[in-house]
Amino acid sequence: MSVASNALSSNHSAQPQTFEIRPFSGAVGAEIIGLDLAKPVNAEDFSLIHHAHLEHHVLVLRDQRISPEQQIAFSRRFGQLQIHVLKQFLLKGHPEILIVSNIVENGHNIGLGDAGKFWHSDLSYKELPSLGSMLHAQELPSEGGDTLFADMHKAWDAVPQALRKQVEGRSAAHSYTARYAETKFEGNWRPTLSAEQLAQVQEVIHPVVRTHPENGRKALFVSEGFTTRIVGLPDDESRDVLQQLYALSVLEQNIYRHQWQPHDLVFWDNRSLIHLATGCPAHLRRKLFRTTIQGDAPF
Repeated sequence: MSVASNALSSNHSAQPQTFEIRPFSGAVGAEIIGLDLAKPVNAEDFSLIHHAHLEHHVLVLRDQRISPEQQIAFSRRFGQLQIHVLKQFLLKGHPEILIVSNIVENGHNIGLGDAGKFWHSDLSYKELPSLGSMLHAQELPSEGGDTLFADMHKAWDAVPQALRKQVEGRSAAHSYTARYAETKFEGNWRPTLSAEQLAQVQEVIHPVVRTHPENGRKALFVSEGFTTRIVGLPDDESRDVLQQLYALSVLEQNIYRHQWQPHDLVFWDNRSLIHLATGCPAHLRRKLFRTTIQGDAPF
């Protein structure tokens, strides 16, 4: 079901809410003040949110005191939800929610503590990568824990002509396990993947440059977190080209740094952005709930 039909399928008779969409002064992003997702959102208000998401790529919905059920319901209005392969870290009773957390209880990690350690677009390692992700703050540290977002449309705009000729029309391989062993070695957050889990994250091939299905804009679609090689290029050339693309992807002027506030719900477009978690001191607790909306096959 499309975003438009999802919007019209429920809450069409709800009363309008009064809220403000305030663009940030930097590269991307806007905050929404006054919207309450604990209340019904009618089709007209939903349309405003949808268009703001397409325009600004990352929305910060402030002060959302909502339940997991309400986060799931709002996320579903944008499309089908994807269940993360690390079932160990899914919220009990709500498998649509991945727990992102460094908290240890009874000797066990309650969530994925090193999520976002490398720049990436969520689930680019799937045949149908994510349209967008919503991350809702549950418990925040007193310092650290920022999330960075980089605009991949502007990254493509910055690619020099000679490099464009090398990558236009080419595809790249994406793999969930690309950095998994390295990350697992560096910390104790990553469980060993079972044969069943490995079967869910087989290598996929996507265009190096994708077209946004809703606005038609071109964007780079590679990342250090999940991209392993450019198909058809010798290994050395592939590594060199990818390193150049990665550098162009994270130019400082194209990055928004989100400093979390209590009850923030951040909704970003994985077709337009890559993101990175900066981490926080290990002794400070951090917990967030993530829902992930399925997108289309990149083209």
